[in-house]
Amino acid sequence: MIHVGIVAGESSGDQLGGTLVTALRQAHPDIRITGMAGPKMVAAGCEAIANVDELSVMGIVEVLRKYPQLLRLRARISAFYLDNRPDVFVGIDVPDFVMGIEARLFAENIKTVHYVAPQIWAWRQSRAKKIAKRLDLLLALFPFEVPFYERYGVNTTFVGHPLADLFPITRDRERARLALKLDTSRTYIALMPGSRRQEWIRHGDLFLKTAKLAANQHRDTAFLVAAINADAREYIDRRAREICPGLEIDVRVDHSHEILRASDVVLCASGTTTMEGLFAKTPMVVAYKLSPITHFIMKRMVKVPYIAMPNLLAGATLVPEYLQDEARPETLAKALSAWIDDPNKVQDFQRTCTDLHKSLRRGAAERAAFEILRLAGAIA
Repeated sequence: MIHVGIVAGESSGDQLGGTLVTALRQAHPDIRITGMAGPKMVAAGCEAIANVDELSVMGIVEVLRKYPQLLRLRARISAFYLDNRPDVFVGIDVPDFVMGIEARLFAENIKTVHYVAPQIWAWRQSRAKKIAKRLDLLLALFPFEVPFYERYGVNTTFVGHPLADLFPITRDRERARLALKLDTSRTYIALMPGSRRQEWIRHGDLFLKTAKLAANQHRDTAFLVAAINADAREYIDRRAREICPGLEIDVRVDHSHEILRASDVVLCASGTTTMEGLFAKTPMVVAYKLSPITHFIMKRMVKVPYIAMPNLLAGATLVPEYLQDEARPETLAKALSAWIDDPNKVQDFQRTCTDLHKSLRRGAAERAAFEILRLAGAIA
């Protein structure tokens, strides 16, 4: 029996891990998969040794506050895999956490794979040489990452973006609305404040204040909120009653993809949601707020002109993005209206999204599973 260890962090990592676990089990039924997992990985057949919620932190300051706890968690996971040696270990995203585990296991001659290339091409590029010394294989979601990492001696393979495989190439807004039992003729704006607790608390009020202004500009507008869990839904519902009472806000859990496909435009926090919005072909306004100290440090380290991945892929401002003090309700509401009032702009955006979607739709989970099993010696 082949043993594959997987460590994912947060809901986006759990989603990628779930599709990977499914692909691994389909390609090699005689397999044991253990890992730091969330509900999607567990449902796919992963034996959980820790929960992804244990790693729900963000930003430099936030990580420092929980650093002792994170060190204990990393030590516990490393000890498990040294006692229960896998044929291959896979770290999914969260490089600052999981690469410490990869380095420890690599030193003990356990095959290591990292799935989702760290975005060190955006900042901290010097880390590439260290990565080459602790990994057998890096699985990249974007083609431009391969030559960057190979310059530093990292064995890198482009597998495509897993989320690209979950969205249809052709946008069908009406079908998505029917699935959610929504009015097919109304204007809907999606609010996606983030998947981490710190994100939806930090962005919640900002997004709700923006919704209030947007509703004044577009009278027949309703709002859909994708909440990551019941706690997030309760928080958004409570804040909505206080900030914008009477506004039509429908908060749902576990329907983010459907909400994106059903909406006319989305206000979202920078992160995985921006790629989901690209694949849904839904016009976006991107906003993000960090703690002041984290922002001060990051501003001096980041080497790319955009924070939203769709803009980086397009090499231009495909979607407006606002960081820190620029993210104000008046500014965000105006940007949302610009999408709603300009159908030609929306059509151009959707054509670009379709081209990018096709370029990244490669059957990522199946490709990743093949490379992992080949490294484990399970297939030729």
